Amino acid sequence: MKFNERIVLSVAVATILSACTAAPERNETLERARTLVLAVEQSPRAGIAAADIANARTSLDKANNLAQSKTKRADLEFEATNAALSAQIANEKILTAQANEQVADGTAQRQAVLLQARERDAQRNVDSANDARRQADASQTRADSLEMELADLKLQRTERGLVLTLSDVLFDTGLATLKPGAYAPLDRLATVLKEQAARKVLIEGHTDDVGSDQNNLSLSERRAQSVQASLVQRGVNRSQITALGKGENFPIASNDTAAGRQSNRRVELIFSDGAARIAADPGR
Repeated sequence: MKFNERIVLSVAVATILSACTAAPERNETLERARTLVLAVEQSPRAGIAAADIANARTSLDKANNLAQSKTKRADLEFEATNAALSAQIANEKILTAQANEQVADGTAQRQAVLLQARERDAQRNVDSANDARRQADASQTRADSLEMELADLKLQRTERGLVLTLSDVLFDTGLATLKPGAYAPLDRLATVLKEQAARKVLIEGHTDDVGSDQNNLSLSERRAQSVQASLVQRGVNRSQITALGKGENFPIASNDTAAGRQSNRRVELIFSDGAARIAADPGR
């Protein structure tokens, strides 16, 4: 054999050997299956779809083995496709579980927020009840204090609250000028009102039915205002005091007797509760 022929033959043999040792042809179905199976195997929730992942791995291993043989191309495609489908099923289960967990977390968070809101509302109700109770206790304490301070002045508990009555004998007949006898009780009253600045007092003047309605209304107003002015002179804040004339319209006794008429000629001081409220007279 000539030298040139030997060279040609050597090149041909090398080419054939190179072709025989070349890497297997790339299979897109197999590559996709490999990617999918690896992804589900590495998922933190792989246990949720363990059976499907196991099926996927089994089919993928078979496909990898068949990839070494060119004679079983159809079997390779079949196993790679099965591996990819099993991996997809596993992935759907994993995604569904993840979504359910997120929903559960969201529900738990909403429930926690609602529970916190209910607890805050309950605490506010408790606080409000405690505040109301403290205010009521304080109001009762002030009322008890006022009642004790003015007990000897015949302060009375009525539907309208605590009421102090100044009789007609503290005024000159038919006039609104206070007699010196009124000074002591007004001194006491002024001291209490200055100590309890939140408390208010309504001063109502009343007369008997002797004389005209207009004259009686005017006299009752002037007597109420006279008591108001006397308290202000003694240092009581004017905003604490309201003065009204009621005339002859609200007698507490019969005007047919002298004693009854004297009872009707009066000035009443109605004291507010601790919240500065004065109850309306149900008879008026």
